Amino acid sequence: MTYSSSMSMNRKRYASRHQNAVSMSEQVRTIGPVSNTIMLIILSCLLGLLYLTQITKTNSLGYQIDGVNGLQNHYSELQKEHANLELSAARLQSLDRVATSPAAERLVTVAPTATLQ
Repeated sequence: MTYSSSMSMNRKRYASRHQNAVSMSEQVRTIGPVSNTIMLIILSCLLGLLYLTQITKTNSLGYQIDGVNGLQNHYSELQKEHANLELSAARLQSLDRVATSPAAERLVTVAPTATLQ
């Protein structure tokens, strides 16, 4: 680099005649670590508030959330009821089968012959 070119480089730093001394450069603004932390805390508080309102709404409406034990108890009750209904159906079907069977047709009806006094 020559002496003249180095001198011209230095002169460019200073304002020339009829030019602004302040150079405007666009700076990118970013969120600082403190602002970022505060925004995360506010966001988590809002999410917590949303969660609490939903839980409170569920409790106020009276919805009951059964756990696994409640579902198992309900399932065992339904199985017992199903077994009782199958037994009742078998009993009712057996009376019809006996009445229409060929052995029942060969039976003689018994009429009372006398009464004891």
